[in-house]
Amino acid sequence: MPLKGLLVVVSAPSGTGKTTLCHMLLKEFENMEFSVSYTTRPPRKGEVNGKDYFFVSKEEFERMVEEGDFLEWANVYGNLYGTSKSQVLRALNEGKDILLDIDVQGALQVKKNLPEAVLIFIMPPSFDELERRLRNRGTDSEDVIKRRLETAKEEIKKAVYYDYIVVNDVLEVAFDKLKSIVTAEKCRTDRLKGQMDKLIKDEEMLKLLKEVENG
Repeated sequence: MPLKGLLVVVSAPSGTGKTTLCHMLLKEFENMEFSVSYTTRPPRKGEVNGKDYFFVSKEEFERMVEEGDFLEWANVYGNLYGTSKSQVLRALNEGKDILLDIDVQGALQVKKNLPEAVLIFIMPPSFDELERRLRNRGTDSEDVIKRRLETAKEEIKKAVYYDYIVVNDVLEVAFDKLKSIVTAEKCRTDRLKGQMDKLIKDEEMLKLLKEVENG
């Protein structure tokens, strides 16, 4: 029976570098997989069903909601997005570590449904730096940038509900902290209790066998 996998949930305001850090995590930990979300929005050019998202109809999504098969779900600008509970639990029970890259609302839903989930919030070094990064991307209009900054303020207020906060000032330093958190969580006593119990039982069995051999 493999050791149960670790569920890692990462959230951050847009422009903080969360996606880059998540990709680095996936490369660092070979046993870690990215959880593919379900969505009702149509696929964009180049997106692959089952790799980028599971693209389903609104009716199918709502059926999954009614059956309680989402760890978290949300309506984002008219499109529904959600993380399958059965998919995540199956992978964890197979011993795989699962990474969720989701917003604050979804992360808190996951923590409520699976308290053992490890929540990590990626914080920008400052609002000025966050605004600079958003503008340097050159992909958003002025209105979108302002909306993202306002959303960031609300998201940061919820960071106190996370298990860990990592400030992404220097990418390599932030990644070292993120990697250390995952490594430490995988070594927690409560996670390894099953292995410890097995070792203790094995030791007791060896003692009994020696006693029998010695008459």
